[in-house]
Amino acid sequence: MTISTTIGGFILTDEKDESRYTLMRDGRLVSVLDYRDDGSTVALTRAFTIPTFRGHGYAGKVVEGAVADIEARGDRKVDAVCWYVADWFAAHPDRAHLLRTR
Repeated sequence: MTISTTIGGFILTDEKDESRYTLMRDGRLVSVLDYRDDGSTVALTRAFTIPTFRGHGYAGKVVEGAVADIEARGDRKVDAVCWYVADWFAAHPDRAHLLRTR
């Protein structure tokens, strides 16, 4: 199952069968966020931006969109496995309530 949302000229898609969020701009894939969902926690495992699109903040946009989606569902915590995702949460302490406590 695939669910897409338009945010600020981008298309954010939760590709559940692939366990990843994708960010598209002008029909081109620019960034990907891989995850594992165990039913109570979504482990965000790897943020990646296509090399030719790096330096434009696309990884931040895909993480922001994924976190907003997870928060809207309201039934999961986030495990920031990827260093980039951990840094994103450090820069957005207002979203810290979503993090799984260890």
